[in-house]
Amino acid sequence: MGPRSRFTGLAHLVRRFVGSLKPGMPSPEQEAWVRNQLLSGEQLIWDQMSNPDRRHAIQVARAVVARLDEGDVPVQRSVVAAALLHDSGKVVAGFRTPFRVLATFLWAVVSDRRADEWLVGPPGMRRRMAEYRLHPRLGAEMLVDAGSDPLTSAWAAEHHAPERSWSVPVTIGRVLKACDDD
Repeated sequence: MGPRSRFTGLAHLVRRFVGSLKPGMPSPEQEAWVRNQLLSGEQLIWDQMSNPDRRHAIQVARAVVARLDEGDVPVQRSVVAAALLHDSGKVVAGFRTPFRVLATFLWAVVSDRRADEWLVGPPGMRRRMAEYRLHPRLGAEMLVDAGSDPLTSAWAAEHHAPERSWSVPVTIGRVLKACDDD
């Protein structure tokens, strides 16, 4: 990761932090729009997500729809669901903002291998930290269990992965990634 991508990642995290401090749920109109995009099993996952994550996800999904419309690309329900549910695995850890900040700093110096070890360890803070770190994989598993389209669950698993390892079509992945990092 070069200096520019580190700065972009940091800027994204700062924007997410500031946005997470804003109180309140998405508007009833936004929630109605979301309900029209999700399958019933996906809706159960959506209902568990925190208000800041839901507001962020709606912002990402609306941006995805706008970009696809601009490019005259048909908007697929599975792509909108991928945008809405890409961070759904964060519900497993159940952290609020202060612990998310701590977990983010911790994972800057702790390996994925360590997270896998902590995930199978005894219940407690270490396991929750591992669940937060591994939220892409855990979210994808939840979405598979909920009956999501393979693209939706794949994006949850891959949204932090490098482009070369995506299984989602690169053109769709680039739009999803760009809208999440905006």
